[in-house]
Amino acid sequence: MGALKRQISGGRLKVVIAVFAVASAALLLRAVDLQVLERDFLTKQGEQRQVRTLTESANRGMITDRHGEPLAISAPVQTAWANPQDLMGQRERWPDLAAALEVEPDWLAERIEARASREFIYLRRQMLPDQAERVAALRIQGVGLTREFRRYYPHGEATSHVLGYTNIDDQGQEGVELAFDQWLSGHPGAKRVLRDRYGRSIRDVASIRPARDGNTLALTLDQRLQYLAYRELKTAVAEHNARGGSAVLLDARSGEILALVNQPGFNPNNRGAIRSDRARNRAITDTMEPGSVLKPFTVAAALDAGVVDANTTLETGPGTMRVGRLTVRDLRDYGTIDLTTLIARSSNVGATKLALDTPADRFWKTLHQAGFGQALGTHFPGEATGRLRDFTTWREVEQATLGYGYGLSLSPLQMAASYTAFANDGERLPVRLVRTADDLRESAQVMTPRTARQVLAMMEHVIGTEGTARQAAIDGYRVAGKTGTSRKSGPGGYTEDRYFSSFVGLAPASDPRFVMAVVIDEPDAGVYYGGAVAAPVFRNVVGSALRMFNVRPDAMPEVPMRLAADHEGTT
Repeated sequence: MGALKRQISGGRLKVVIAVFAVASAALLLRAVDLQVLERDFLTKQGEQRQVRTLTESANRGMITDRHGEPLAISAPVQTAWANPQDLMGQRERWPDLAAALEVEPDWLAERIEARASREFIYLRRQMLPDQAERVAALRIQGVGLTREFRRYYPHGEATSHVLGYTNIDDQGQEGVELAFDQWLSGHPGAKRVLRDRYGRSIRDVASIRPARDGNTLALTLDQRLQYLAYRELKTAVAEHNARGGSAVLLDARSGEILALVNQPGFNPNNRGAIRSDRARNRAITDTMEPGSVLKPFTVAAALDAGVVDANTTLETGPGTMRVGRLTVRDLRDYGTIDLTTLIARSSNVGATKLALDTPADRFWKTLHQAGFGQALGTHFPGEATGRLRDFTTWREVEQATLGYGYGLSLSPLQMAASYTAFANDGERLPVRLVRTADDLRESAQVMTPRTARQVLAMMEHVIGTEGTARQAAIDGYRVAGKTGTSRKSGPGGYTEDRYFSSFVGLAPASDPRFVMAVVIDEPDAGVYYGGAVAAPVFRNVVGSALRMFNVRPDAMPEVPMRLAADHEGTT
């Protein structure tokens, strides 16, 4: 009996040992399978759960003014993202997450459920720092933060029409941001990071591709003058209850744009409130019939063609003139006038006579060389070419109306650019907006140097006591310029109560340093002449620019001899 019990015990022991042996063998085989045969697969699965490839945002290039003043910068911000597959099992956390994101709970639930099969969605882009901190503090599995860049415009509305703006993906949508998007855009990088179960990055594993920031873009603008022009234009538009306006200030010696502003404006930092009708740069994209600001070119064309000389007189009485079925009118009967009076008092009759006496091809060449009917080459989106019909298609009445600025169209920028010819012995300079870009454009000879100097001297009388722009006068400086008040066209022809009021001027007239064009769109019908509406904007902006750039006065009053002697005798 005892022997039998020992036999049974020994058999059980062998069974147990056999079971353990089989189990150990199975474990060993499984270990071999996991560590050897399926190692690559399992490693990949583990990495997919813990290691992620992240895109590294690149910093968009900064835009500066001519002195390096930042006009557009990109600041790092946090964006919340989520893995919907992880969030589907944590519905009880959704209300807290919605509160931290400052969104409606129903909106968040709908967004997660509609994308439940995805592994990545944005929850909120470019959050404020306190919002990002609240999201991180929740420590919800499958919710994380990533760094992006948001575009900021320190000077807001003052530079909005030049700079434009970017969308939430940092892509240029208008203005310089759009025109030079490729130059400004950075190249995103990529890296592999290890994350914890809450989706937070623990450490970098490897850099796949480094991010490369965009390039800096330096503009020709002077931010001081830009703000000054913006302020003065906005004041004038409000004061005259106008529909809008534009102003362009150029360096007369280089053609560089120092200020370019429009009204109404918009705030590029409030992307959601931007309206397309306010975002376009009217000074570059919109055109108008210039009216009387064209008359100096009519006089210049006639002088260059030898039709008249500086001493020629014209009979403009009785203040009207018939050209076919058109009646050309002056404000009053100026009688017999010279060319200086034609420009100073803005005689339509005198300008019509000159235009009709000038050979059409010579008149057209002057206007074409002035830049009318062709792009200026600023590369700005939507830059207008304006309209100037070929002289072979002109009828008599069309040539007549061209003499006083109707029958063609141009932008405020073209208007300002054309007047650089009077500052540079008849040579129109190519305008520039970007300092860091190569400029291969050539200047154009609009008129002879002699003619340019003669017409410039005539335009000084526009600011005199008998001229139409006495409010453009700047203390201590000689100023030359021309006013314009042109009727706006409508469905039934030209309107009787809607105008473009404009002024283009140069200062100091003895050696022009600045050229400025100001256009006010539909000022109140009570006061709408260019000399009263647009000329004061020129005076205030250019007067400040002359002092800011330390330009020497050229019209200081002479000190009486006796007073000078008394002054010299004092200590």
